[in-house]
Amino acid sequence: MPSIRVLPPDLINQIAAGEVIERPSSVVKELMENSLDAGATHIEVDIELGGSRLIRVRDDGGGIAGDELALAVASHATSKIGSFDDLEHVASMGFRGEALASVASVSRFAMTSRLRGADAAFRLEVDGGQMRAAGPAQHPPGTSVEVRDLFYNVPARRKFLRAERTEFAHIDDLVKSLALARDGVEFRLSHNGKPVRTWKAAASEQAALQRVAGVLGEDFPAQSLRIEHAAAGLQLSGWVGLPTASRAQADAQYFYVNGRLVRDRSVAHAVRQAYADVLFNGRHPVFVLYLQMDPALVDVNVHPAKHEVRFREQRLVHDFLFRTLHEVLAQTSAGHPLSSAAWPPREPAAASTGASPRPASAPAFARYAQGGLGFGVRDAPLADYAALLGPVASAARMPEGVTEEDAEIPPLGFALAQLKGVFVLAENAHGLVLVDMHAAHERITYERMKAGHADNTLRSQLLLVPVSVAVSAREAAAAEEFAEALAEWGLELSRGGPETVLVRRVPALLEQADVSLLCRDVLAELARHGSSRRLQEMQNELLATMACHGSVRAGRRLGLQEMNALLREMEATERSNQCNHGRPTWVQLDMGELDKLFLRGR
Repeated sequence: MPSIRVLPPDLINQIAAGEVIERPSSVVKELMENSLDAGATHIEVDIELGGSRLIRVRDDGGGIAGDELALAVASHATSKIGSFDDLEHVASMGFRGEALASVASVSRFAMTSRLRGADAAFRLEVDGGQMRAAGPAQHPPGTSVEVRDLFYNVPARRKFLRAERTEFAHIDDLVKSLALARDGVEFRLSHNGKPVRTWKAAASEQAALQRVAGVLGEDFPAQSLRIEHAAAGLQLSGWVGLPTASRAQADAQYFYVNGRLVRDRSVAHAVRQAYADVLFNGRHPVFVLYLQMDPALVDVNVHPAKHEVRFREQRLVHDFLFRTLHEVLAQTSAGHPLSSAAWPPREPAAASTGASPRPASAPAFARYAQGGLGFGVRDAPLADYAALLGPVASAARMPEGVTEEDAEIPPLGFALAQLKGVFVLAENAHGLVLVDMHAAHERITYERMKAGHADNTLRSQLLLVPVSVAVSAREAAAAEEFAEALAEWGLELSRGGPETVLVRRVPALLEQADVSLLCRDVLAELARHGSSRRLQEMQNELLATMACHGSVRAGRRLGLQEMNALLREMEATERSNQCNHGRPTWVQLDMGELDKLFLRGR
């Protein structure tokens, strides 16, 4: 049996490199984080052959003394912590003291540095873990680190490197993420001698947003909402993309904790919950978010590469993120701005140019409201509609003798016509508005059902004659199992046989829906996904399914008063910019866009 022995230092470092140095981008990450910790305001990254031939990181940071260069590449040597208390409050990007030693053990490594104010620089070279004495060199204040022939002495690791393009793409993504983390630092990236990206230091919030646009696309500023919110010792800032600006993959999500890009399940869950009922199925939100908190409340020492963190009060962080994002997304209604407006929202000053007021205020056009009007109940008197749906369903047809100049124009304007029984055409202060009436009313019905369920005011309608619905045995069992929960949502079902369900009550908002189809769809959802544990989680999905059945259908002809009522309801409804499935409910064509369509002004 082999005897126990202490491993040699170079082997220890190579083993550590297996944890810390996964690929060339891992090296770039460690070196750039060191530069940031050194207070650099300018960082240059030069790459050759995707990082396999050369990685060079130059900075103008504080530098390293010549007699400390050898110590800098020693295992577990660092200037960033000195005690357990320091570790509990670590605020630097790096702190473990093993990155440089690991990199130097699997490459031809050189580091040149000059302290600020020093007369000379010094250079240290390490070849596969074999160190040469440091000597004088020429270098401006700051540090340069060169990593050549990565993994040359570990062939098994080198053969796992991907194609040059793939490895450089990982480096490019890494530099982007650090550029978003530190907008006050200038970054330059080149590959094979050619400049690839340059980010100038941002001196204002607008410049910072332009840097974000350089990473997430030029359209992002116009398709995002600004967040700035603090509570319970936590501060969240940044930008979240509108639901209609989602992506097919979760590849445009940046979340930073005290300046460190991290991945965390509770954070991902909070974001997913906040977007739950405004995203199209399978889509992912876009965001750049910065969470600031007491370093003592987050453990960054849970992963060798520092990708993950552990919150000491995970539930607090989760709820703070969810509630903040949930509230800001609630502002994506037809009465709120679609661009990067600050949040929490501020009441805009009264404008003389016809600017739209927030729907929560009492706009001047309400003086001309002609009575309530709702959808989902056909051929009933106007008064019944108003009693059913409440005071927010107010039509806003201008009476004779009153011009639009006499009152503030509501955000969605006033209805002009209906197209093919599908779209409502309206005129507002900016031009033409097109509304998908089914998608819009689906969101209105859904939000009302959510609100009614939350405060136990969801009214139900007793059917004169119970409706018998043929279902599968599994669906009938689901109706029996979840009867009490469904009753809370205004849907009263009972099992009438092995494959039969009786419907006795439906939510009043869905009174004119196809009861059989409504019942089958709800039970199909429950049978497929339902369980006592998951019922609360899928509550919004079920309410969305029910709301779809209670919404005005495509093909139904509406009068001007009905169309205006829909527009006013949209303005007063949270998240009304998209339906329950994440599709947009309306689009704006301003006069400039209309002029372009007809080549006016050319």
